[in-house]
Amino acid sequence: MEPSDLTTRRNGRQRRVPGASILSEHIGSMDRGETSSPEPEMEEEADSLIRSSDTENRRRHRVRPGIRGELGNILLLLFLYVLQGIPLGLAGSIPLILQSKSVSYKDQAFFSFVFWPFSLKLFWAPLVDALYFGRFGRRKSWLVPTQYLLGLFMLYLSTTVTSLLQSEEGPKVVTLTAVFFMLAFLAATQDIAVDGWALTMLSRENVGYASTCNSVGQTAGYFLGNVLFLALESAEFCNKYLRIVPKDTGIVTLPDFLFFWGVIFLVSTTLVAILKRENDHSRGRSNVPVETQGVTETYKLLFSIVKMPTVFTFCSLLLTAKIGFSAADAVTGLKLVEAGVPKEQLALLAVPMVPLQILLPVIISRYTAGPRPLDVFYKAFPFRLLIGLEYALLVWWTPNLKQEGGFPLYYYAIVLLSYALHQVALYSMYVACMAFHAKVSDPLIGGTYMTLLNTVTNLGGNWPSTVALWMVDPLTSKECHGAVGQSCSSSLELCVKEGGVCVTTMDGYYVESVVCVVIGLLWWVWLGKRMRRLQEQSSSAWRCRVNQ
Repeated sequence: MEPSDLTTRRNGRQRRVPGASILSEHIGSMDRGETSSPEPEMEEEADSLIRSSDTENRRRHRVRPGIRGELGNILLLLFLYVLQGIPLGLAGSIPLILQSKSVSYKDQAFFSFVFWPFSLKLFWAPLVDALYFGRFGRRKSWLVPTQYLLGLFMLYLSTTVTSLLQSEEGPKVVTLTAVFFMLAFLAATQDIAVDGWALTMLSRENVGYASTCNSVGQTAGYFLGNVLFLALESAEFCNKYLRIVPKDTGIVTLPDFLFFWGVIFLVSTTLVAILKRENDHSRGRSNVPVETQGVTETYKLLFSIVKMPTVFTFCSLLLTAKIGFSAADAVTGLKLVEAGVPKEQLALLAVPMVPLQILLPVIISRYTAGPRPLDVFYKAFPFRLLIGLEYALLVWWTPNLKQEGGFPLYYYAIVLLSYALHQVALYSMYVACMAFHAKVSDPLIGGTYMTLLNTVTNLGGNWPSTVALWMVDPLTSKECHGAVGQSCSSSLELCVKEGGVCVTTMDGYYVESVVCVVIGLLWWVWLGKRMRRLQEQSSSAWRCRVNQ
């Protein structure tokens, strides 16, 4: 979590400064000895070089064994983050499976609430930090039960997911949403616990590896639960690339995948509960009331931050900035599946993007490190809007390229290029926004401050996506052909019963794409400049009044 990360970085700086001062004192003492000693100058220099070399060697030997000694803890953190990514990847694969079963976009919008818990975890993170059983361990008090529940939910889903997806009335979206929402909620809670545990599991010298474990582990887990699962679940993909004798099903089924990872969750959690002890020095029940008081103070602090005029204005802009991208981001992939693009092929296109997603933040950060990072946000905004229109053209063009054996290779190359351009614009805005968050956050409460801004940023992407999915069907126009006097808008079943067929005359996705781009342009012209002007505010305008 961000609050804990700030404390870690601050502690890290405090450790480096004394080290530097000690080294300066050591060199200074040698210099002082040089002026008062009667020994020859060359001998003094040789002695000084030897001492410096010995000091450097001691420093190296002191750090390196620490890394090797904590390799087990680093691997454990990496594994815990991989487990966290599994349910997230599975949740990301369900919309593609639902789309292949022709569910409505209102159902897709309802299922999109599954992705909200990670954006809202700030609201219960203080409770996870404060309430625990001292004898069992501060982080294990939450990690163990949440991972047990994740495993049990997966085992339950392995026995029921087939009936939920293949019932006679169609997929039971409400039940699927409820179960996967709980999976996402538990994964978000596990993330809070693991982030906090990393601070005491690793030494201060090696705590920087925690963020690496987070990014690598969660990405690997999402890859396993989404890309790898969709590929191995597809009979077409397995028959084409992995089998000699074709079969009607993939190598892996969704129930089998859920059962396997449910067992992994239960077994690994049991081993962690029994074998791994926390390095938490603040043990005992006497600490709980103090931490609970901290919870109340944290919520008061959040409210105080939001009430500040500059922060309130910035949060309002963050909550509305992504409306223009909602149709492109939330609906395009589902429309491609609807047009016949295999869902596993779409998922596999994410693999070549991984190196780009690693390099982009490094490159873009060079331009956002100055005093005006939001200038990059502002300049990338219209390009991302144009990519949204290009996505709509791609969806319109896709049915014309479908062949008996699928789609030609150059089509996937165009999709990959479009996705790469989208990633460049997306990361330009994301890195710029994160840089501005770091720039304006009050250093005395930087963790809470930045977490609040990050939460608002995530919410600013979630709610427009849900609304965009919800509005596709109402904006779509259909006519009943072959049945006189029937209308698809009133009763689709009646049109089909009378021997007709409903034909789409206006796809709501295209209407929505144009409307979103227009709204986005208006935001860019009117409110985008206002966001840029926030950079001109003094640092005192962003400082929380509680600390003044």
